[in-house]
Amino acid sequence: MKNVLVGVLKSRNDLRILLEEKWYRIPRAFLPKREFTHIAFYQPIGFGKSGKRIVYYGRVSKREVKKRIELFPHELSHARAYDDYLKCTFRTIEKLKQPIRNVVPRRVSFGFTDLKTLRSAKDILELYHVAPTEQIIENVLKNLGIPVTSQYRVSVKPPVAKGVPKSSGAGVVHLKNKSYRLDLAIFCTKGNIAIECDNRKAHSGKIQKLKDTQKDTALKALGWRVIRLTEEDILTDTPSCISRIRKQITALGTLQLSMSFQ
Repeated sequence: MKNVLVGVLKSRNDLRILLEEKWYRIPRAFLPKREFTHIAFYQPIGFGKSGKRIVYYGRVSKREVKKRIELFPHELSHARAYDDYLKCTFRTIEKLKQPIRNVVPRRVSFGFTDLKTLRSAKDILELYHVAPTEQIIENVLKNLGIPVTSQYRVSVKPPVAKGVPKSSGAGVVHLKNKSYRLDLAIFCTKGNIAIECDNRKAHSGKIQKLKDTQKDTALKALGWRVIRLTEEDILTDTPSCISRIRKQITALGTLQLSMSFQ
């Protein structure tokens, strides 16, 4: 039964509150509809060496709806001071025998898993029973001697319309660069290849499909060859997936060394 809510600790102070005062807050506006008995706590990248992992969890012993100002009386000017929060209190906070790491960086928000999986998982993907498709393709490519870079970041500069001033000043709209993170990247002498491994759960929705299309369009405009591999194809017909990649490598000349993460 998936009765463990995976939540996020926003700061080191939230971790201190959890360990010392044994409570955690959830904005009522974002409160999941599904019932939960336990909460596991994800520590994001801002925690430094102890970030990108789940270390602690606990069974909820008490639930109360509180205004934020009641939880943090000294933060009178906070923008959400009078918003409602669910305050979850715990008798004890448990520490996992081994941290659950976010190996292939995934955005972590509220999600659900079960206690058995929580206590045995080593990777965030295992919590949600998501196949490690990127690692499968990466490992096969490396075994074939093909240099590949995971989680490579590409910056895309937005087009500037004619007549629009680029310098700063009153009334000028500042366009920010868009950044895309590629699942896998291969660099050749005549071009680069972006490989996207689409897990069924994460890429089945209409909004995500639109984002994928926008990402592909932006990459192609920069000269990238984009290959999208479905979870089903990766798990049931890996050789065909590798064949597609090798055909593109052949078309783009010899391989270059993989690039470091940007």
